[in-house]
Amino acid sequence: MNTSQGLILLAHGARNPAWSKPFETLAQGLREARPGLPVALAFLELMAPDLASAVDELAAKGCRQVQVLPCFLGQGGHVARDVPPLLEAARARHTGIELILWPALGEQPAMLLALQQVCLGLLDESAA
Repeated sequence: MNTSQGLILLAHGARNPAWSKPFETLAQGLREARPGLPVALAFLELMAPDLASAVDELAAKGCRQVQVLPCFLGQGGHVARDVPPLLEAARARHTGIELILWPALGEQPAMLLALQQVCLGLLDESAA
């Protein structure tokens, strides 16, 4: 495994702290699946840490490449409009780090298939 690589899961954020639980569970599961891979959770608003702080955290851990995965269902305004300037600011602060922005999690083919399976499973449960 490339120890200079890190991952940031970027979620929207909410006023209710319990809202972040699924994202914390996802981050922990990734850490367990890939021991040694620095995984940070960041939020666009209302919660901490923000994206800049998460990049700072992974830079301090020696990451030279940081992949940012927006945990959104679609590539809407936040991902298309708000995230790129935040990444540019992080690039300006950390010139030696490659920051890669992935399309929204909900647009990944495997995620769409998983969501379809959940929907079908719920329909099957309700019909039983």
